[in-house]
Amino acid sequence: MLSTLTSKSQITLPKEVRVLLQLEPGDKVAFLPLADGQITVAKANKASFAMLRGILPRPPQAHTVEAMNQAVSDAVAQRQHAGA
Repeated sequence: MLSTLTSKSQITLPKEVRVLLQLEPGDKVAFLPLADGQITVAKANKASFAMLRGILPRPPQAHTVEAMNQAVSDAVAQRQHAGA
């Protein structure tokens, strides 16, 4: 089965694929990359991980190694002080 990419980067899924995946208008389709460089097409589950990705905001900035080391040092010092 073949499909042609339009100038708007769109494709029409062949009828055989739509029937096999039980797709209806409005359904989401997931394109899943495989290790060998191929792509698998699947009907997306409503709660699939791929659809949930990005739902939580990213932290404003990444923590540096120095900041993490300081946090560990502070926690150790606090425990030692509490146990004294």
